[in-house]
Amino acid sequence: MSGDRERAADRIFVRDLRLRGIVGINEWERSKRQDIVVNLTLFGDFARAGESDDIEDALNYRTITKDVIEYVESSSHYLVESLATALARLCVVEHGAARVRVRVEKPGALRFADSVGVEIERRRRDFAG
Repeated sequence: MSGDRERAADRIFVRDLRLRGIVGINEWERSKRQDIVVNLTLFGDFARAGESDDIEDALNYRTITKDVIEYVESSSHYLVESLATALARLCVVEHGAARVRVRVEKPGALRFADSVGVEIERRRRDFAG
């Protein structure tokens, strides 16, 4: 059983995915796409993929990233928390990650800060029902 827990800590990461989308509460944020940076850490048991060397046994980060890009570029959220939650749902419900850590940042959103954002972590059970 402890081996299963250890494998569940396997992770795939996608760093600094730079996208443009609508997120924000101010009128000017709602009318013009802005820079959004997304980081993902996808957790699961990747032992089978490691042994088989077969993409069918893997969590396909290329497909996940493609769906994240499409979602961010076509969606509209008021809060980065809402966007992060939607991306977490996509990763665990649609793509089968056991757990995901999602960081969404808005570079330059605050004067004197390089970026502002939120980081959340969700499991499949968080979206049950």
